[in-house]
Amino acid sequence: MQSRLPYCVRAAIALAFCNGLMISPAFAGDAGPTPTIHTDESSFIAENDDAMTKMMNDMSIKPTGNVDEDFVAMMIPHHQGAIDMAQAELRHGHNEQLRRIAQEIVVEQQQEIVAMRVALNQPLPPSLPAPDQQGAPHSSAPSAHPMSDHSMSSMGNMHGATSMNPSMTTPTEP
Repeated sequence: MQSRLPYCVRAAIALAFCNGLMISPAFAGDAGPTPTIHTDESSFIAENDDAMTKMMNDMSIKPTGNVDEDFVAMMIPHHQGAIDMAQAELRHGHNEQLRRIAQEIVVEQQQEIVAMRVALNQPLPPSLPAPDQQGAPHSSAPSAHPMSDHSMSSMGNMHGATSMNPSMTTPTEP
């Protein structure tokens, strides 16, 4: 699914969103008293704090000497952080336009993770449904059903994947 928002607009939204999180308690330091927050919002903030902390920790890697592997080792946690934050929006958010954007972020970031792993011939992550309902389970446990060949072939339109891996393209008719 091609996003209706240009990449630079989505990046600006994500940057503004992350910048807003910098005022959350995990990043506030000695910024003074924290304002009273609604319970639903405090759950959202806590989930995002956890996602940001995990992302930053996972992005701190020891360089291997292989630029490509190091790039992917840092980018996958970055993309997973975006997925985790988008899933928090899906669980707690109410604005339908933002929920659609969050759904797109989940799908697109998962596709980017797959594309990077394919480019380095790394094993693919298990496929997990995005929790888009407030009652959906919140689990980071891997699925017992790894991504099938059909799932991989249906992602032929993912951003950048075919340019990184020619084996994912379909031959054209003469």
